[in-house]
Amino acid sequence: MKSRGIMVVVLVFVASVAAAQFESGHMGQQVRVRVTFSNGGCDASAHLSLMGHGVRVGDGWANDKCEVNFFNVQTGSYQLTLIGGSVASADLGTIEVTSSGINEFDVRVEGPNDAGRNVGGYGNAFVSTSDLGVPSRARKEFDKASELISKRELDQAIQKLNKAISIYPGYAGAYNNLGVVYAWRGDQVRERESLETAIRLNDHFALAYLNLGRLNVASGDFPAAETVLDKASTFDPTDPMALILLSWAEFQQGHFDEAIATCRKAHLLGKAHAFAHRVAARAFEQQRNRAGAVAELESYLREQPAGPPAEAARKELDLVKKLP
Repeated sequence: MKSRGIMVVVLVFVASVAAAQFESGHMGQQVRVRVTFSNGGCDASAHLSLMGHGVRVGDGWANDKCEVNFFNVQTGSYQLTLIGGSVASADLGTIEVTSSGINEFDVRVEGPNDAGRNVGGYGNAFVSTSDLGVPSRARKEFDKASELISKRELDQAIQKLNKAISIYPGYAGAYNNLGVVYAWRGDQVRERESLETAIRLNDHFALAYLNLGRLNVASGDFPAAETVLDKASTFDPTDPMALILLSWAEFQQGHFDEAIATCRKAHLLGKAHAFAHRVAARAFEQQRNRAGAVAELESYLREQPAGPPAEAARKELDLVKKLP
């Protein structure tokens, strides 16, 4: 039975390109990024990556002060990328690292999402319906957990989902939802265990593959992400999210032709997120295909003409147009 989502855990990338120029002969700098979420909290399931010249320079998770620290960073321009977490949108942009002591930056992230909100066409992470064979007692606990999740009462939701599983150990949908709740809590070990169990119980569970792919992307395991996201797309070919994330996993491995083809496949569905154009643009840039990159960025701006991400795309477009 095909499941439909009621809530959202969204993977958001900020993927504009700025040429990073590294200065040799200098000790690396410390970079501290303070992240402010619109709800005043700190989403521990998200992490930041520091990208320079298309290369991942560092990764970091937020501490109890919602700060991410990077060490031994050479001076130059870098792109901050937010990966994972229950956020609606994030444009962290480009930072300039200098040689003057600790480089400190403040960034703001909109999110986490309100329950039931589907942001940016990315699709939902939770299951709201379940197999017909699930006993009514287990289903009731599952439904109670969904209500608690909508109120952000995650500890109680975990208890209800575990109770549903104790009643019906084959409850793949409950394991999927449990995995996403653990993602919100920043517990990647339990998140992975839950999602992998959901897939063992139902090896055609597209949403569980999708969520596992999100986790693999967040942890930087792009080959594993590519494998499970390909399955997610196969089992639910109508959802562009798996294709969009798949294109990013392909790009990160240097599979530029595949990334471009996957982005185009996503847009053929008629509901792809504009971010797919950014991925394709970066792939074209790596291939030194200026015309292709310009076309993708212009398409992005037609689909998303306003807001901080659009401004970042315009800056990227200006840079690309100056390339030889």
